[in-house]
Amino acid sequence: MDTTTIASWNVNSLNVRLPHLEEWLKLRQPDIVGLQETKLEDPRFPDSVLAGLGYRSVFSGQKTYNGVAILSRLPIDETSCVMGIPGFEDDQKRVIAATIDGLRIVNLYVVNGQDVGTDKYDYKLRWLEAVHAWLAQEIKTHPKLVVMGDFNIAPDERDVHDPAVWNDDHILTSTAERAALRRLMDLGLHDSFRLHNSEGGVFSWWDYRAAGFRRNLGLRIDLCLVSDALRERCTAAEIDREPRTWERPSDHTPAMVTLG
Repeated sequence: MDTTTIASWNVNSLNVRLPHLEEWLKLRQPDIVGLQETKLEDPRFPDSVLAGLGYRSVFSGQKTYNGVAILSRLPIDETSCVMGIPGFEDDQKRVIAATIDGLRIVNLYVVNGQDVGTDKYDYKLRWLEAVHAWLAQEIKTHPKLVVMGDFNIAPDERDVHDPAVWNDDHILTSTAERAALRRLMDLGLHDSFRLHNSEGGVFSWWDYRAAGFRRNLGLRIDLCLVSDALRERCTAAEIDREPRTWERPSDHTPAMVTLG
């Protein structure tokens, strides 16, 4: 049976991490990859390098901050591409979507939010509300929907190394953020990792400080959500820790889902 492997990876600067991305694409050979935090203006995006590895690219970037891209070994319907949240005015390059082989792929780099109660936190909640309104339409038009990315929200206590620290008052785990994520999932989306893994302590992000990775002081904030129409096709999901062991790694590592 043919399968499609889809991955999400916050590379935290593609300029720095391009050798890692090239190595990982050769090792794992995913079919579709969503990248976040590329931190590159579009003229500097390494599309020719990636094409040499067999990947077509669509991308939306800016200097120093943000930036998203979708890579695919399968044909991308470029007329289907959306960059940014329709109807939501925002200069930050955080959203890209495209249709690939009958799948609607939405790649998000969700706002961090800084701290609970700040202006950036309020912006995060407004941004998530705009995403919700958009995805409510997307899932009607494109039932075979995959929404992936760095969500900057840990879904529940299993997804944090210390629930006493990462609590209702903390950014990335606050009540309002988790409620916003649940509202997205209530549209008919499922956390692919949790379809196959119930255990806690499996993370996708670790702080560079305090030996966070070595001590496994992490969070699972990189998610691949699949729609009702794809749930039965979701045959596997994992977090690939290996790239986080490499020299000068991103603080995130890839989250992956396999559709049969």
